[in-house]
Amino acid sequence: MSITGVLIAALIVGGTGVFIGVFLGIAGKKFAVEVDEKEEAILGVLPGNNCGGCGYPGCSGLAAAIAKGEAPVGQCPVGGAPVAAKIAAIMGEEAGESVHEVAFVKCAGTCEKAKQAYDYTGITDCQMAAMMQNGGPKGCSFGCLGFGSCVKACPFDAIHIVNGVAVVDKEACKACGKCVDACPKHLIELIPYKQKTFVQCNSNEKGKALMDVCQVGCIGCRLCERNCEAGAITVNNFLAHIDADKCTNCGVCAEKCPRKIITVRFEA
Repeated sequence: MSITGVLIAALIVGGTGVFIGVFLGIAGKKFAVEVDEKEEAILGVLPGNNCGGCGYPGCSGLAAAIAKGEAPVGQCPVGGAPVAAKIAAIMGEEAGESVHEVAFVKCAGTCEKAKQAYDYTGITDCQMAAMMQNGGPKGCSFGCLGFGSCVKACPFDAIHIVNGVAVVDKEACKACGKCVDACPKHLIELIPYKQKTFVQCNSNEKGKALMDVCQVGCIGCRLCERNCEAGAITVNNFLAHIDADKCTNCGVCAEKCPRKIITVRFEA
């Protein structure tokens, strides 16, 4: 091949490269997507679990909402106060006070304490079992079915089935709310981490009907309500409920409860 041919080939290849480079440069500027620097910075401090507990489609969705002022800086339940403080600094505002929450299962009807109405041999899933007769095989139609829909839904391995009832590991729980949504019995709720007194029941059955199927369920006797000096307990529809903001964790309600369904967790 002659030198002229080599030079022509080199010019063609070089010219093509220059053309493509210029074309891509122009196209990149014309079709460039504007990036919000605050949104990128917020995304960088979010935990990246993409659990959806914040109510947005993943961490990127939440970052965009916060950057636009559509969501508060403390919206991420997994990151909690530390992440909220970092996001607040990015947004140039105060983080405010956030409440550390954990999931709580309102049922103590274990295999030994709660009767089964019938044997269930279907799919081991609470959603499916709840569609069966009487809302599932458990004698108490309000109780935990124990088939682990909440366990499957938890992205943090913070809830497990122990002796037929779901139990939350409060230290591992991030309060994302996945288990709350997964429970067909609406047994799980988010409560303040600092709360130490609990009513482990969700039944609205009258006394005798409940006692026929469960050894520990709340019968709505109102002894706890009458003895609570702080006025933190109310009984509605045969079920006691504790107002965490009023409760002093004195333990009187637990002492008076004839069913011992109210428990007080004392820190070690």
